[in-house]
Parts: sequence; structure tokens; C-alpha cells
Amino acid sequence: MPGEGDVIVAVKASSLNYHDVFTRRGMPGIKVPMPAIMGLDVAGEIAEVGPGVSGWKKGDRVLVDPINRIEGGLMGETVHGGLAELCKARAHQLVKIPDGVSFADAAALPVAYGTALRMMVTNGGIKKGEKILILGASGGVGVCCLQLAKLAGCEVVACAGTDAKAKAKAKAKRLMELGADKTINYIEKDFMKEAYAMYGKPTRRGAGTDQGLDVVVNYTGGDTWVKSLRILKVGGRLLTCGATAGYAPTEDIRFIWTFELKVLGSNGWMRTDIEKLLELVQSGKLKVLVDKVYKLEEAREALRVIEDREVFGKVVVAP
Repeated sequence: MPGEGDVIVAVKASSLNYHDVFTRRGMPGIKVPMPAIMGLDVAGEIAEVGPGVSGWKKGDRVLVDPINRIEGGLMGETVHGGLAELCKARAHQLVKIPDGVSFADAAALPVAYGTALRMMVTNGGIKKGEKILILGASGGVGVCCLQLAKLAGCEVVACAGTDAKAKAKAKAKRLMELGADKTINYIEKDFMKEAYAMYGKPTRRGAGTDQGLDVVVNYTGGDTWVKSLRILKVGGRLLTCGATAGYAPTEDIRFIWTFELKVLGSNGWMRTDIEKLLELVQSGKLKVLVDKVYKLEEAREALRVIEDREVFGKVVVAP
């Protein structure tokens, strides 16, 4: 039963994120109450409205902002999430799904696309004509970063990793179709050396000051971190929102001060970011890449393909 200020949502789609992998593994400093229902992103129809709720009614199509910005808590982590038939949420977390936007597309937006928008536009300030390299470009965050960069008029190098040649070619083809100007398989090739071949090795003086990239998007961390710093031109920007390959990489801060680099972090999204994304999807300017829709009983497999990086775009679970 819904309590004061609650709504019960009949879940139509819930998208999984790498954050769900971290939740399952356990994260330092975050206590997840057990039992826990994962699934941060939730879209569906209102099934019940609790006392004290106004402006919403049964049958409304809604997307849940995963962050409770008033009382605290995160869906799918400290609060039960969307891998269920029904999900309880606070009314102030609801966002109306516009006509023409599917439940699956809406569910794919908050965590991945919301973070991408905040990282690239709100905090990263990408501009027309800039050269941008995106690591992990085939994932949920990456495909949105790629599209946002192209909408801004940037030249994009999309990096995705797979050790199977057929899969690598397929990923590269899809990234090019999405707008990438160049692609790199960073398992097969050293992306730093490839970037040097494409744009030159950055230098501080002389003609080489314009060599290198304006922006690198790196939410993998690990052994990609210093290489990302090394391919940025003077005054370049490294944008990050996570560390899927390790949060404590070997560091070399000499490149930061020598080339006057800017390291800009983004932590999540704001409600206005979600609303902007829904507008972009409704207008057709932004595509939601849903790789596959799984049944609720297949949620374990859906989480596995994310962890093993076997996806292009988003994975959705639909009860």
C-alpha cells in the first residue's frame, strides 16, 4: 500500500547500468539494505496514488528520477528499484513521459543519458569544431556522449573494445552509423598511439601546440587514465563520471600542470537534464540505443551482458 506522498508504479521497463554491477558487488562506504531489488531506471504507469499526492492519477505514464532529492536514497540501491512488477516511489520523483516516447526509451535515460548530458554539456561545455575522443563509446553513456558531441558539431573518435574481430567490426560500423568520424578498438590497438597518428603528439611550444585532442571522455579509469591525459592538447579537458576499470589508477600529474589540463567530474544528473533528454528524444534529435529487451526472469542474464561488456547501448528489462 502507498503511504503519504507515495505512488505505486506498474513497471513497464527498467534499464540496467554498470552501477547495478557495483551494487551487486558491494561498494565501499555504501550500505545496501538487504534484501535489495536493483534497477535504478524505472518507467511505467501509475497503479495507485497515496494520500497527499496531487497532480498525478492512475494510468499516468511516468519516469522515476532515481535520486530522491528531498529525503535521500537511490532507487535500486538503498531503495527498492525497478526489477519487479510493481515499484514504490515518492511522487516528487515522477517525471511525465511525453507522447511518442516509449517506456523502454524513457527508462534508458536517467542514469546513462542524464550523466552523459551533464558531463558533456552542463559541465564539459563541448563546442563546435572540437576534437573529442570517447572511451567506452559503445556503452549506454558512450552512445549518448557520441550523439551529443555530433549535435554540437564536434569531430568524434569513438573507442570501443572487443577481442573478437567480427564483433569489433560490427561495433565500429554501428558507431560510424551513429555519427563517429573515426573509431579505435582499444583492445587490439593502443588508443594513445592511434590518437598520436591521427592528431599528432601534443607539445607545449611551437607548431605542435595545436596537436592533440580538445576533449577526452574517460569513465573507465584504470590503465587508460594517464594515456588520456597524454593525448590532450594544451588547455584540453578530461571529462569523467566514473571508473569502471578501476578508481585508483597510477597517476602522473605532470601532464595536468605542464599542459594546463582541466579534469572535470560529473556526478549524476539533475531533473532538468532528464526533462531536456525527453524533449530531445521526442523531437527525434536524440536516439535511444536499446540493445536488447529482457524478460524479468532473465534479469540475471541482462546484468551479465553489461558486466561482460557485450552490449551496444542500453539493456532493458520489461516485466
